[in-house]
Amino acid sequence: MVVLATQSGAATAAAPEPASTSAALPLSASARATAIAAAQDRAASTARELGLGAQEKLVVRDVVKDADGTVHTRYERTYAGLPVLGGDLITHEAKGGALKGVTKATKARIAVASTDAAISATAAKKSALAAAGDGTSATARKVIWAAGAKPVLAYESVVHGLQHDGTPSELHIVTDAATGRQLHSFEAIETGTGTSQYSGTVTLGTTPVSGGFTLTDAGRGGHKTYDLNGGTSGTGTLFQDADDVWGNGSPTNRQTAAVDAAYGAQVTWDYYKTAFNRNGIRNDGKAAYSRVHYGNAYNNAFWSDQCFCMTYGDGANNVKPLTSLDVAGHEMSHGLTASTAGLNYRRESGGLNEATSDIFGTSVEFFANNSSDQGDYLIGEKIDIRGNGTPLRYMDKPSKDGNSADYWSSGVGRLDVHYSSGPANHFFYLLSEGSGAKTVNGVSYNSPTYDGSTVTGIGRAKAEQIWYKALTTYFTSTTDYAGARVGTLNAARDLYGAGSAEYNAVAAAWKGVNVN
Repeated sequence: MVVLATQSGAATAAAPEPASTSAALPLSASARATAIAAAQDRAASTARELGLGAQEKLVVRDVVKDADGTVHTRYERTYAGLPVLGGDLITHEAKGGALKGVTKATKARIAVASTDAAISATAAKKSALAAAGDGTSATARKVIWAAGAKPVLAYESVVHGLQHDGTPSELHIVTDAATGRQLHSFEAIETGTGTSQYSGTVTLGTTPVSGGFTLTDAGRGGHKTYDLNGGTSGTGTLFQDADDVWGNGSPTNRQTAAVDAAYGAQVTWDYYKTAFNRNGIRNDGKAAYSRVHYGNAYNNAFWSDQCFCMTYGDGANNVKPLTSLDVAGHEMSHGLTASTAGLNYRRESGGLNEATSDIFGTSVEFFANNSSDQGDYLIGEKIDIRGNGTPLRYMDKPSKDGNSADYWSSGVGRLDVHYSSGPANHFFYLLSEGSGAKTVNGVSYNSPTYDGSTVTGIGRAKAEQIWYKALTTYFTSTTDYAGARVGTLNAARDLYGAGSAEYNAVAAAWKGVNVN
């Protein structure tokens, strides 16, 4: 399989079906910045309108404008100058400015008796390092923790180190500032698995320089692909080539993994642009960057918000770089979630975070319409990570992987987030394709439902629109499965109308995974 790259250009793909007038309008980077600045100017009056306390302030994170004039503004909150974790909210304003509603991560009133801590930041860091066990360094900041039952003064410590498989660790630990008791923890480096060398001959965006070309995609926000050459820090060396013909399909050629990584990044960019009018991961016209050849035989890939970058290992025996389309789409979609809903990477919200990446990683694969790696509802199907030819995850019946949940239960949040994602993945499959047996692109599926009901799918394109709108305008950092049901029903109502076939299908698909 020869992998070539000549000239820049869009990925070959079929455009998803357009949504209704309630879909988001495309905003240029400058227009988005202007909208955010204008909303920030009004933030004080918005806080008063919402009845927030005198010590609370709103900080605008994003503004989404729908074609029908509705404006969704996402805010973070501060209290007495301290960040409020779990205090994010979204206002929904009709054309003309009338407040239609508000979606809050917490319904509790934000207030604490004092912002003077009984323990020091140094003590909080020491406690976090001890809890992490193998951290090398830590930072701590004073915050208000509002994602629990009652807001409390706390410290958020970030412990840096390595996970057991060599993945960098950014472990966030929240401790009570009065007692030192641990309140919450989550890993900010979000990992997944995949494969490479399956995309065949592709066209890449490159940039001419003196002496040749660099793997810099100027047409897609300046995305760059770097060679870490076995390193585990820094950016490495930007790939450069004399004749603009890259890789040869073999893992022994260092450019091959770079080709797949760059191709995955450009298809993901094009998918977001075509499907949702989104201008890059953060909708600001700026690309992330990719690093390949991380570590030695590192059998994983990960997204980091800290560097705003994708990183790929070379897999077992350094011969299977984890750079396939579904991996690229999955990992970069963690960046999408971080810049929108910010779903906490733990319990049910963490499962929804992982499911979002599976949903859009799958959507990217279908969008690419690449005959060498056709779209399917299997996650990591090219890896053979178990050595028996089976995929990593299945969307039609998640429990086939031996770990994931098919349906919601009260204990689903106690599963690893890659497995608590099961009900949402199953929901998306049912909403797209429906229940029962069918074959898509040569792959056979047979999706059951919790109650034996029959679900009729509305097509993947509409399902993607509903999930994206819910993520960007209704989900918050603490959204759980019940909240996801409400958010997607609201999104279906906005896009297709209350009581529409699409709205009813959303309700039926959630019922099919026991979310009622």
